[in-house]
Amino acid sequence: MRRWVENFIEALSAEKGFSPNTCRAYQNDLEQFAAYLEDSANGLPAMEEKVDVRDVDEIVIRSYLGFLYKKNQKSTIARKLSTLRSFFRFLVKRGVVIRNPAETVVTPKRGSFVPNYLPVDEIFRLLDGMKGESILDLRNLAIIETLYSTGVRVAELAGMDVEDVDFDKGLVRVIGKGDKERLPPVGEKALGCIRAYLDKRTYATGSGIAGNDPLFLNSRGGRLSTRSIARLLEKVVRQLGLLRPISPHGLRHTFATHLLDAGADLRAVQELLGHASLTTTQRYTHVSIDRLMEVYDKAHPRR
Repeated sequence: MRRWVENFIEALSAEKGFSPNTCRAYQNDLEQFAAYLEDSANGLPAMEEKVDVRDVDEIVIRSYLGFLYKKNQKSTIARKLSTLRSFFRFLVKRGVVIRNPAETVVTPKRGSFVPNYLPVDEIFRLLDGMKGESILDLRNLAIIETLYSTGVRVAELAGMDVEDVDFDKGLVRVIGKGDKERLPPVGEKALGCIRAYLDKRTYATGSGIAGNDPLFLNSRGGRLSTRSIARLLEKVVRQLGLLRPISPHGLRHTFATHLLDAGADLRAVQELLGHASLTTTQRYTHVSIDRLMEVYDKAHPRR
């Protein structure tokens, strides 16, 4: 099975053009499934030593989903089932298996998802509370200002180079899912923070910065990773004593929610976020609808 997993991942990259992060997510899901099949504790003695994809049927997949229910949310289980469907669909096309055993397994019903976000006063408290003039202080402020100003994904931010920031036009160039390029606008405050960080970096190194250099560097001079960005944000939130935790993706939620609360068009927000489907963007309206109901309850004379 693991050999076919490798072939499948290669096909996702070469034929579908999926990003490395997406391919890695598919591979992790399939490796977890293979590990489950190889575990004798799961009552699958025929698969203990070597997993043959032709031995996998609907019963095995349902058993796996039952195993996942112990530790995973429904949304995670639904994603892993979707991965299995894609994998076995690939095997059917290659003639490895006759039918897709995951096709008839019912997808778990997902609960309603309300994105985690910061209210306006708390995001201002976060940004205004970040003081310090060291190169790391300026870098961290530039990162968080840019995430909130643009709504880009943390992986998109980590992948940005210096030349991807257009200070004159107020745009940043990012490569999103499926290697799709887009040019979201970025505010003056974020641009000012980026400029201050780059100036400090130039002064600290004593040399110029090339356009193809990473925009944000770690303490060793390499490209800052998504995990490091998440950790630095967590540290800042803890230091400032914010009422709720927030992740880099939570800042993306915050960006979208604040735009919608201020009357932005849903399709415009879709373009800014780089969503392929409007349905994905619509989940942010749950928060905005709550705000509208609150305004309605306070203002309508015959509520």
